[in-house]
Parts: sequence; C-alpha cells; structure tokens
Amino acid sequence: MRIDRVELSLLKLPYVHFFETSLGRDEEREFILIKICFDGIFGYGEVVAEKDPSYSYETTSTAWHVLKDFFIPLVFKKSIFSPHDFYREAKKYRGHPMARGGLELALWDLEGKKKEKPLWKIYGGVRTEIPSGVSVGIQDSVSELLERIHSFLQEGYQRIKIKIKPEWDILLCQDIRKKFPDIILQADANGAYSLDDKDTLKKLDEFNLLMLEQPFPPYDLWDHSRLQKEMKTPLCLDESILSVETARKAYEMGSCQIINIKVGRVGGIVEALKIHDFCQEKKLPVWCGGMLESGIGRAHNLHLATLPNFKFPNDLSASKRYYAQDLIEPPVEISSQGTIKVPGMPGIGVFPQENRIKKATLKKEVFKLS
Repeated sequence: MRIDRVELSLLKLPYVHFFETSLGRDEEREFILIKICFDGIFGYGEVVAEKDPSYSYETTSTAWHVLKDFFIPLVFKKSIFSPHDFYREAKKYRGHPMARGGLELALWDLEGKKKEKPLWKIYGGVRTEIPSGVSVGIQDSVSELLERIHSFLQEGYQRIKIKIKPEWDILLCQDIRKKFPDIILQADANGAYSLDDKDTLKKLDEFNLLMLEQPFPPYDLWDHSRLQKEMKTPLCLDESILSVETARKAYEMGSCQIINIKVGRVGGIVEALKIHDFCQEKKLPVWCGGMLESGIGRAHNLHLATLPNFKFPNDLSASKRYYAQDLIEPPVEISSQGTIKVPGMPGIGVFPQENRIKKATLKKEVFKLS
C-alpha cells in the first residue's frame, strides 16, 4: 500500500475576537493544512506552527519547507502508510515537531478511516465526552476581561484560564476572585517571568489557582523546580515539554506537578502517547492544551483527550470560540454541562468542508507518487 498524493495548503482565518498573550496580540491565524490521499480515502492533519517565531522557532514558512523537501519525500521514498512507521523514519531529522506532527496527524486520520474506527478507540481512550475549559487572552481592560469571563461561564465552560504577564497578574487575580470567588481558575504566563520575579509569583498562592502554567522560559527546568519548591500552587509545564525525555527530566527534577500535552509541540500522537503513559505511571496528571486550531486540529485533540490520565478540563472549546465559520461539519459544540462529545465516526470523525478550505487558502501545492 502506498500513499497516492499529499496536498499542502496554507490557510488564513480571522478570529472572532483578538487573542493576546505575553507574546503579543493576534487578529487572525495562519496555518498549514495537510491532506493525504489513498485509494479514495482522505486523511487530514493540521500544522500548528504560526506565521511568526514567537511560541516556537517553527513558522508556517519553515514547516512548509521541511514538509515539502524532507517529510513528504520520505513518505513516498519509504512507502510509508502507518503513523508509527512515519514516526520511526522521521526521527532521523532533528527538530521541526510541528511540521512532523501535522503530517503524522493526517496519517492517523487515514488509519482510522481505513480501519473504520474513531481514533479514540485506536488510542485506547476511556471517555466519549471531554470536560472543556476556555483560554481567555489579555484584554484592553480588566472590566473587559471580567465581561468575557462571565460570558464564557454562561456558555458552560468548566474552567477559566487567564493569560498573565508582569503587571497583569496579582491585581488582576484579585479582581477576578472578587467577582468570581468559586470558579476553577488557572493562569498561564507563556514564559514571561524569570526567577527574579519569584516573590511576585508566590503571591499567586493567595488565589486558589488550579495551576500556574509555564512561568519561566521553555529551557528553564531547573528554575521551575526551584520555584515549585516554594509555591503551593501546582506548576504546569507546556513549552518546556518537547518529548517523553523532557517529561522524565521535569518529573525527576520536580519542575512541575502537571503537564500540558500539545500534539504539535511534541511532534505527533506517538510521542504524545508516550508522554501520557509515562506520566500515568508516575501519577503525574496531564491535560490537553490548544493552539487555536481549526475544527480539524481540534477534533484530533478531542480523541487524544479521551485517554485516562487527562485529569483536568482541556483547552478544547467550541468552534465559535475562535472562528465565525469553522472548516468542519458538524462544528465542535459545548454542552450546558461544559463538555464536548467526541466524534464517533471513523478517523477524526468530522467532515472538512472543501469549499471553506478553498476560500481560506493562500497557496496550495500537490505532491504525487512518481
């Protein structure tokens, strides 16, 4: 069996509301969609790399390059059909996990459709509904942030995550807790602080946070371990966790009590499963983070989040949270109980809408078996 064709499309979708973190503000999202074709069956994957190298060194330009010149030729040269085979063969290349992960996701979707099973059953998932949280970016004022939190709570989201940065942190949390004393609340810094800010960060212990996510830059496992020893709030690592090996080191150093698993960040489902299983063995809970994906990437995340060690509400929100019109049918929707049903059809279980994809496409390239 051999893949017939691989299509790369660069898309741009506007957000319904700007999204701002300590890294900056975005009004739209540019990303790569991968479509793999075999015998009339199509597998879809999404590359979460952004236009600019802020969250990661990877960008849409670098991802397009390595997919076109290395990963896609590898699929054809080695007659790769299985995501596990791709994982094994692609390991000879260093870095570029988001590009690699997007192609592996498309192979997983194809695998599920070929076997006529939803991906969660192939992964060994244990639930068909996922508890949903929402990430609320930095706003122009505290009052605007409070209004957005209120609206998301009205929609049913089980957990609110706020983005913080120096001087948008302690007083902000005070105002949130004054208005919403009992909500499940967590904070995410995206690496905006250093050990010099330790005393400020320790003040966050006052606010009964579910967790504090990635206070220091990605490389800094040691300083995270030093901070965790002085805080009662559990630290969660996101950008720092690139593989099961970094998860092991973080665990052994005591750098965190929780791990956020993002498929694109770790290079695909195979590595994500390894991290999940290691953390489960060590009783280190995990949850699924989001990268503002379209419904295609979001559906992939939903299937992953069915695994047993995903213990907290995930950054898996409704389609309308980010996009006026998503790329899939049916759209991802949240229930009044704050959960999202996992699609039950084969593969990712949703139907990408080619007319919407075409409308959002900036450029496209097709690669065929020669």
